[in-house]
Amino acid sequence: MKKRLIKIVIATILFIIGLTVKFQDDLINKGIFVIAYFIAGFEIVMKAIRNIFRGKVFDENFLMTVATVGAFAIGEFPEAVGVMLFYQVGEIFQDYAVDKSRKSIADLMNIRPDYANLKKDNDIKKVEPEDVEIGNEIIVKPGEKIPLDGIIVEGNSMIDTSALTGESIPKSVKEGDEVLSGSINQNGVITIKVTKKYEDSTVSKILELVESASNRKSKSENFISKFAKYYTPTVVIIAIFLAIIPTILFNDEFKVWLYRALTFLVVSCPCALVISIPLGFFGGIGGASKKGILIKGSNYLEALSKTEIIVFDKTGTLTKGVFDVQKIEAVNIEKNELLRLVAHCENFSTHPVANSIKRAYNQKIDHKIIFSKQELSGKGIIAKVEGKEIIAGNDKLMKEKGITFKECNEIGTTIYVAIEGEYKGYILISDSIKKDSEKAIRDLKSNGIKKTIMLTGDKKSVGEEVSKKLKLNETYTELLPTDKVNIVEKYMKQKEKDSKLIFVGDGINDAPVLAISDIGIAMGGVGSDAAIEAADIVIMTDELSKIVDSIKISRKTMKIVKENIIFAIAVKIIVLFLSAFGITNMWAAVFADVGVSILAILNSLRTVIGK
Repeated sequence: MKKRLIKIVIATILFIIGLTVKFQDDLINKGIFVIAYFIAGFEIVMKAIRNIFRGKVFDENFLMTVATVGAFAIGEFPEAVGVMLFYQVGEIFQDYAVDKSRKSIADLMNIRPDYANLKKDNDIKKVEPEDVEIGNEIIVKPGEKIPLDGIIVEGNSMIDTSALTGESIPKSVKEGDEVLSGSINQNGVITIKVTKKYEDSTVSKILELVESASNRKSKSENFISKFAKYYTPTVVIIAIFLAIIPTILFNDEFKVWLYRALTFLVVSCPCALVISIPLGFFGGIGGASKKGILIKGSNYLEALSKTEIIVFDKTGTLTKGVFDVQKIEAVNIEKNELLRLVAHCENFSTHPVANSIKRAYNQKIDHKIIFSKQELSGKGIIAKVEGKEIIAGNDKLMKEKGITFKECNEIGTTIYVAIEGEYKGYILISDSIKKDSEKAIRDLKSNGIKKTIMLTGDKKSVGEEVSKKLKLNETYTELLPTDKVNIVEKYMKQKEKDSKLIFVGDGINDAPVLAISDIGIAMGGVGSDAAIEAADIVIMTDELSKIVDSIKISRKTMKIVKENIIFAIAVKIIVLFLSAFGITNMWAAVFADVGVSILAILNSLRTVIGK
């Protein structure tokens, strides 16, 4: 940009000299304008020539070259230079705007680690992150980026996760804690045992997501691309007819109509639309990423603005997903023994309920006594432990197996237990609603969301209690994973044609529903491969309020995009007519073209700077 600016300054000085100083030899005056033109416009002319050979004839470089060379041909030297100078000024504004909008994306791209300190044979070797294997140990010093996902095996520190999550408050980590690549180690030296190769790490997944976001175009962008494809050759043909036909029909001077045709070409350049519309979307995606909201493409950003229905999974989305054992009711068995057997059953499960049971047991699992395990989706687990058949699950599983049991009516998730076909009691586990869930639901409704729906596998009393507190419109309880898919499909068919449905889940077991909804949003996407793969939008923290932010960003972006489309097309049409009838000259035409482009670009920048 600096080089271009210097060229424009030199060309402008020569242009002013050409306008104000009149040399006796007219060739000197013309020579000054020609030199100024080549300093300012040589790059544009060469681009036009190269693009013609590549088959890209009707672009803005071609239009500017034809218009300015034509102006030279009819003796309008000052106007030829002026058109190219103003066009280059517009290009500088465009470059500035693109750089500004890219900055928020570039900030995110800075999470890419440069190296890893590999610990090997009591020595530390600086290597590429791609060369580190699972199980290797790496050292991360204060101020360094964590290059790979892993578990701390030595040391403690504060880490900055803001580049991943948008969370400004550093997080305290210690031995045994999981840490994610892309975070920055702030103070202590930590040793990390690597759990994922670089290509599977959080930072790699996020970078891949961001880099591919621009490939998914919105309807507005596709419309502009098609518009420019047909619009530009059409105006070139009209300009040719404008130069020739009136001269033949009315026997007018060819130079007059050629000048009008060239003016027509200058105005017709579709820069304002071709640049400002994608720029607006790019800025919106960049602005969202700064808040820890990763949007996989401008098509999803556009769809967000039309959302009227939001369907939530309960656990890990509306609630914390951190379950704790609240009560153990044992029948003809010791409570600790009941917990021990169920903990062994749940040993291989990663479900939050299973984790809470293992956490409550808090002892080493003896794998030798576990002989078989069958996990029944949405119901529970059947396992052989110490030769005994243990059935642990919900009331559906008990009824299915014909086991007589005492139903628990307390609020929470109940795991009923049977040993060798005989009921032995239950374990009550409860979850709590996230701090910002109630406010987020309220804000969503105030921002035009007509229907909020909750889906859960929990029993009716638990689901209704959460729904009542959050004031949701509808709640479905005691669901299997396939039931969730069926319900979302039902609402997809019922919704209005242009409206959109969002499904929000924690990304652990919601992949099918995330995939079939108009927009799938995964909460707490940091470290969840399933979330990043299946969702269209990934919210890097557990804050439900980020959904409200994403909808606001979307609607603001679409408002700016529509303003640019209407403004640019309206001004173009007016000035095109004026130039065709000779009411405006080439100076006014270039002011109109560059002026509209600059105003549209500055308007698009509002998506980046938040004004």
